[in-house]
Amino acid sequence: MDIANFGVEEWLNEWEKKATYDISQSSVEAFTLEELLALDGTTVEEFFGRLSKVPQDYGWIEGSDTFKEEVAKLYKNVDPDNILQTNGTTGANFLALYALIEPGDHVISMLPSYQQLYDIPRSFGAEVEFVELKEEENWEFDLAKLKELIRPNTKMICLNSANNPTGTQIDRKMLEQIIDIAKTSGAYVLVDEVYGPLSADTDHISIVDLYDKGISTNSLSKTYSVPGIRIGWTATNKELADLFRKYRDYTMICGGVINDELAVHTLKNKDKILARNKQIVAENLKVLTDWVESEPRVSLVVPNYVSTSFIKFDIPQDDRSFCLDLLNDTGVLLIPGDAFDFPQHARVGYCCKKETLIKGLELLSGYLRKFD
Repeated sequence: MDIANFGVEEWLNEWEKKATYDISQSSVEAFTLEELLALDGTTVEEFFGRLSKVPQDYGWIEGSDTFKEEVAKLYKNVDPDNILQTNGTTGANFLALYALIEPGDHVISMLPSYQQLYDIPRSFGAEVEFVELKEEENWEFDLAKLKELIRPNTKMICLNSANNPTGTQIDRKMLEQIIDIAKTSGAYVLVDEVYGPLSADTDHISIVDLYDKGISTNSLSKTYSVPGIRIGWTATNKELADLFRKYRDYTMICGGVINDELAVHTLKNKDKILARNKQIVAENLKVLTDWVESEPRVSLVVPNYVSTSFIKFDIPQDDRSFCLDLLNDTGVLLIPGDAFDFPQHARVGYCCKKETLIKGLELLSGYLRKFD
């Protein structure tokens, strides 16, 4: 089996710990353990004091009953038994693709997107074709192109909504039209939903609540600000959940006793977390958009109140070498667009600490002046 190098992960693995001003990450500012536990008044001593008496065995293989019940509350029509705990959304995506994609299958993916969603199917021997999002069309999904690509043997349509890196969303109306197209070939629709929009005005609904062959993957990493506990899930119908169980036994035993407890604590306090993160997104997005308006060498399709954005450079240098020079000379970290197969762009993770964002953008502007 051959697979392409994972552009984003390789870049971050090499450079993220060398940054002084990391404005590349796509999570909303991560909680410390103390901050997370204190959401309902729990102290670190109370939480770990209780857990210190719990055997550190494998715990709940698929996730605790409480975890499954709390996740099921995020959907309208999903039975808790059809929630399977995974190692982040990355693990959830891999599980679904591993269980369903075979050599010779036809898969349609959007581009740009999370690379896993198209290069894993390729590595399994599937033929992958793309609905390419266009910046001049505000990165909107092209239904006409999807209709052109769909075939009788199309096994799956892989989507990422809200999208990484652009931060744009497929709304309910368009998702329903995608489902109508998928039904013509009986294709599954997998949607990586880890970037949940943080706006009351967003018409957001999960694929699993609209389509019986829909697969929702998600985690606590982005919208819920705890990527470090590495807990995600799949949400599907019963038939798919039972199929995934077989493959899951080969890829993951459990999430761990402590991580499951932290995940449950996070989900039980989700309203407080979302209120906090809505404020961070709104305030930092204004910082970002004000900066873009004042910066002549950058343009942006504004993200839909999610934690990732994709700026375009107007510079006479390729994006990768520019981002590396920027890091070495200023300590500012971005992710070059060519890691997403979209050169002359960069991902800006604007939901870091506000002072980090402000200083990082200030240094980026100063560095761009060398091209004036």
